[in-house]
Amino acid sequence: LAGENFEQTPLRRTFKSKVLARYPENVEWNPFDQDAVGMLCMPKGLAFKTQADSREPQFHSFIITREDGSRTFGFSLTFFEEVTSKQICSAMQTLYHMHNAEYDILHTPPTNEKDSCSSTGDCNGTSVSKLQRFNSYDISRDTLYVSKCICLITPMSFMKACKKVLEQLHQAVTSPQPPPLPLESYIYNILYEVPLPPAGRSLKFSGVYGPIICQRPSTSELPLFDFPVKEVFELLGVENVVQLFTCALLEFQILLYSQ
Repeated sequence: LAGENFEQTPLRRTFKSKVLARYPENVEWNPFDQDAVGMLCMPKGLAFKTQADSREPQFHSFIITREDGSRTFGFSLTFFEEVTSKQICSAMQTLYHMHNAEYDILHTPPTNEKDSCSSTGDCNGTSVSKLQRFNSYDISRDTLYVSKCICLITPMSFMKACKKVLEQLHQAVTSPQPPPLPLESYIYNILYEVPLPPAGRSLKFSGVYGPIICQRPSTSELPLFDFPVKEVFELLGVENVVQLFTCALLEFQILLYSQ
């Protein structure tokens, strides 16, 4: 990606992602913005890993706000799949050869420094070089994985229900046993047959492996907020949450900065 630090090893760099498929092709109330969805689903771009790295699926949500102020909600589950293309694996190996060659040129000490390194047995250039090569890729021994994402875009923020839907779809794809019904039938069901619950009511529908429940507040209740407050405290800490709440009550301007 643009602005990437090329001193990083190729496995630590990020690459531009693209939308592979979407269904349905057109939705009247929600024209599809491929660039916006691609950027919000994978804000850091495509990532590569090997079998030595953690590859647990990650879930996040986002909001698309249009010029008229209308909002649509997105829910993404990012996971890693094994790269089966030998061409991509070879390209990653080539990137590592280029990276190591450039690194050696940039970090090779002058001739007189080489002698002092060998005599003392302690050379910063050597130790850093070993550190750089630790996160390496060897096509003959390593398995390469690449990030992939499935996303639901909805008119309301049913976070818990959407998370369960995506997790069950991912489980069905990665399970050695096929799901009870074809995967397409579950996708069709949630898009066309599951209605939006009326205000003040809850709705229960069948997922791939179990029931999923979503609840919509009545007009006399607070707006729908389906996110666990516990996570706010885990991310910010009690003192920061109290300070944030105080600033909101005092009508201070609040800026949240994050990677």
